[in-house]
Amino acid sequence: MITPAEIIAFLETTHPYDVLPREELLELSQSFSGRRYAGGEVVYAHGELLEGLYLVMSGSVEITDAGGAQVSLLQRSNHFGERGLLRDGLAATTARAAGEAVLLVLAPDAFRTAVATIPAFARYFNRGQARAQSSAGLMTQHVAELMADAPVTCAPGLTIAECAKLMRDNRVSSVAVTEDGELVGLVTVRDMTNKVLADGRDPSCAVSAIMARAPITLDPGALGTDVIHVMLENRIGHLPIVEGGKLVGMVTQTDITRFFGSSQTQMVFDLSTARSIADMAAVTARLPEFLMQLVGSHLAHDVVTRKVTDVADIVTRRLLKLAEEEFGPAPVPYLWAACGSQGRREQTGISDQDNCLIVDNAATEEEMAYFRRLARFVCDGLDACGYVYCPGEMMAMTPRWCQRQAVWEGYFEKWIAAPDTEAQMLASVMYDLRPIAGDERLFAPLQDKALHAASRNSIFVAHMIANSLKHTPPLGLLRGFATIRSGEHRNAIDMKHNGVVPVVDLGRVYALQGRIPAANTRARIDAAIEAGVISESGGKDLLAAYDTIATVRLEHQAAQVREGRKPDNFMSPSALPAFERSHLRDAFVIVRTMQSSLGASAARS
Repeated sequence: MITPAEIIAFLETTHPYDVLPREELLELSQSFSGRRYAGGEVVYAHGELLEGLYLVMSGSVEITDAGGAQVSLLQRSNHFGERGLLRDGLAATTARAAGEAVLLVLAPDAFRTAVATIPAFARYFNRGQARAQSSAGLMTQHVAELMADAPVTCAPGLTIAECAKLMRDNRVSSVAVTEDGELVGLVTVRDMTNKVLADGRDPSCAVSAIMARAPITLDPGALGTDVIHVMLENRIGHLPIVEGGKLVGMVTQTDITRFFGSSQTQMVFDLSTARSIADMAAVTARLPEFLMQLVGSHLAHDVVTRKVTDVADIVTRRLLKLAEEEFGPAPVPYLWAACGSQGRREQTGISDQDNCLIVDNAATEEEMAYFRRLARFVCDGLDACGYVYCPGEMMAMTPRWCQRQAVWEGYFEKWIAAPDTEAQMLASVMYDLRPIAGDERLFAPLQDKALHAASRNSIFVAHMIANSLKHTPPLGLLRGFATIRSGEHRNAIDMKHNGVVPVVDLGRVYALQGRIPAANTRARIDAAIEAGVISESGGKDLLAAYDTIATVRLEHQAAQVREGRKPDNFMSPSALPAFERSHLRDAFVIVRTMQSSLGASAARS
């Protein structure tokens, strides 16, 4: 028998119960019951009606999918059963005690009520369900996303001359004067001019003699609108950010200017008027800052990647115009198409280029030479703008990918008829094709034929399914992650190849099975649900998992940009709070489950 006191004591150490007010916790605890299970005993089977939300108090529980494959081994403080409860009340997996185990069970009605009425509960268990759609404007940006995290500081006793050198060496226009981490004053370049040079003050005097005492400050939770109002009303250009009396950052007029300079509207204007590749490269250099702003505004991940991809599309179209100005107008119709992440509108802070050129069948050999020059110009320009050359040379500048429409039709026919390893790889990338510029009439027939032929060829679909299962989520035993074991990224997980790519691969297969023309992963899964390619419950679970994984990836990259580092896809799970790690792993479990389901269905067909 597990006593109420034991249940309360355990809940007090487990998230999200540990953040609940005492009275709320006591009331909720009354809806829990304790149960003991022997090793090997089934807690519930796939498809059964769930008796509630399960929480491991001691021991371990093995979770298996519908095919019997293990997807997780849960330990103390881990929940399970919430997916089914939030959906239709039926178990989406099978749970079995791996050894003697003690579980707490929260009644279904109490669980759903808690999710609906307790914010901390809702945040924990609705992970990925609600997708924020906040504005990305400066007015709603938090100061923490704008400020310099490590402002230059000095002690009050530092000389004016030494402070001036400090500004010069760090290329800053202000220095915060601190004592024991607390802000006591602020010195700016204007102070050096007006109070030192203009008044002939001795540079060996202490900086405290010229600093502005008790400067105006804001806290990290303030919004961009607060920054602008304070700066304008007080005619200041430097605003220290203080939390708990301690200096934590600095926002300057330069930061505000940079924000507007990195806004999409400004970038579009600058790109549309750029007269050279160098001008365009100067604009795309602001992309990391742009990504950080979008993520900081808590936009849904697919909105962020769409906006980032839009910039790549604009760059491509501008380069094509510059190319036609240099080489003359195109002799026959053509279509420039993007594939890969640009084709899916899923670019992040790091993207190489994947593209191709489809030329009207009427083109002569001489005219094809024109398009090869044009392709080289655009691909070189994209590389100069930060969209580096594709390592696999899947670019229009490669003769193989700059061809007449008939040749492209032959490519797809061959890949579908003989789906060897190379054909699978190429088809995987090329099925993400999206028109960027030119005559779209060259694309529609090609896509229609390819989708129709592929969906009718069961062998090709089977090969594509097998190829899609090569990238697996980084799930380890004992509720952990399978991290990279050695090298530069040791103890990290690859949020691209083991994070979003498995979902991208699933979406691509669903699109082939349902002859779905969409290239975007989220749109493909949505359409697959509507077309009945996958169940509504499974599809919604997959969308929630994808949202979680893709959001964590973007937040990781934005944090790197904020710290002045180059963004990448390698994230250490230890960098996440415990409950976020749990959510991420649960998302990976869902993806693994959907992979298992796809593999099982392929084996039966």
